[in-house]
Amino acid sequence: MNQNVNPGPGYGTIAPLKNVAAAFAVAQRIIDRPAGVDGLGLFYGPSGYGKSKASTYVQNKTNAIYLEVFDFWTKRTFCEALLAELGIDRPRGTIAAMMIQALRLLQDDPNRLMIIDEADKLVDKGMIELVRDIYKGARIPVLLVGEDQLPQKLARYERCENRVTAYGMANPSDLDDARALGAIYHRQIRFGDDLLAEVVSKTRGVASRIVTSLAEIGQFARANGMSAIGLQDYTGSYFTGQAPRRVR
Repeated sequence: MNQNVNPGPGYGTIAPLKNVAAAFAVAQRIIDRPAGVDGLGLFYGPSGYGKSKASTYVQNKTNAIYLEVFDFWTKRTFCEALLAELGIDRPRGTIAAMMIQALRLLQDDPNRLMIIDEADKLVDKGMIELVRDIYKGARIPVLLVGEDQLPQKLARYERCENRVTAYGMANPSDLDDARALGAIYHRQIRFGDDLLAEVVSKTRGVASRIVTSLAEIGQFARANGMSAIGLQDYTGSYFTGQAPRRVR
């Protein structure tokens, strides 16, 4: 077995993935922006790269307001979710009245970050102007998190795009990220670097697939009484995201 294995640092903490650091850097730039500089930020990338987990980390570190947009949302649903996040029980009223109430609450803490995850859906539904209204009315920093085409989609709304002053792009996970994920999710197992490199290759660096593959490997190791496992020890499968094909 390859003896270069992860020692398991960081137990009990959030994995220090590079995409987590990238999302946090964008958030810090818009929070700490100089006077007169707009405060919209974008963090974007393909599905499975860990953007939502990075957003959760940023939320916890900055005490941010956090909204995750769903396909079924309407403008009213958005306003109700925002007010609920701001501590209003059973929000009610017209959309305009709820927006005015939200702006008043947001103005009380103008440096508090707002994170909007799955922001593509607001653009697709023609609701992104709500975000511009929030930014324009409260002048709070807003981080929009979404899929790879978010910048191109936002370009259709020039008044919003012009407010963006910080960009961050989620990238495929690498060996260091795989080590961190192994240390966080499997505290009792040491993974060889050769095995982790194979996992990164098989999954094409998609963080969610790496986590699933490590779970498979972890089960294999426990079933075989292993506390350390390398590439030559593992005879199981990897989660590649591709459905199995029927063998004829």
